[in-house]
Amino acid sequence: MIVVSGTFKLGAASVDAAKAAMIDMVAETLKEEGCITYHFYQSIEEPTVIRVFEEWETTDHLKAHGASAHMKIFRAKLADLEMLERNVKMYRTDKITQL
Repeated sequence: MIVVSGTFKLGAASVDAAKAAMIDMVAETLKEEGCITYHFYQSIEEPTVIRVFEEWETTDHLKAHGASAHMKIFRAKLADLEMLERNVKMYRTDKITQL
């Protein structure tokens, strides 16, 4: 399994537009083959920080997601916003343990 997790820090005036773009992105991405989980979460402590969390069956599925039409639209929408910081990482997991 592949896990993608990270944060976006936005300018305050960009938060609502980012959330609207993210709602569309989640709806389309959850339809993709190999997508297990795909969500965004707004920080309670810092409302301008949004976390992304994704789970994919394989790296090929994640690559296909990156090349999707809705990803291109999403990137274009984010390019118009004030992105102060982006920190997103991919993790390859070989063992999952329920806690």
